[in-house]
Amino acid sequence: MAVTVNIYYTGKNGNARKFAEEMEQSGTVAAIRAEQGNKKYEYFYPKNDEETVLLIDSWESQEAIDRHHKTPMMGKIIELRNKYDLHMKVERFIEDTDGVPETDKKFIKE
Repeated sequence: MAVTVNIYYTGKNGNARKFAEEMEQSGTVAAIRAEQGNKKYEYFYPKNDEETVLLIDSWESQEAIDRHHKTPMMGKIIELRNKYDLHMKVERFIEDTDGVPETDKKFIKE
């Protein structure tokens, strides 16, 4: 069952965005996306909050997340998070295996 984790990284003086940029430029993001079981690893910037970056991190299973947490990339993430003095708010979502309900589909334009 797929698990999606939303991580809100918050800092000061643009540090959250600097963190995301360094994650991308260092190749860490590309390496994570290449990991077995990774479905999505994308950063987003909230329109009204320049000090926060949202990471949407999605995995095929909890086991895939557990494998990811044992990789050297976690050390790099922690190092950069500390470098930029970021704090985190985390939300976890489990995939709805039933898909989008018929009652909701009429509101979705594909």
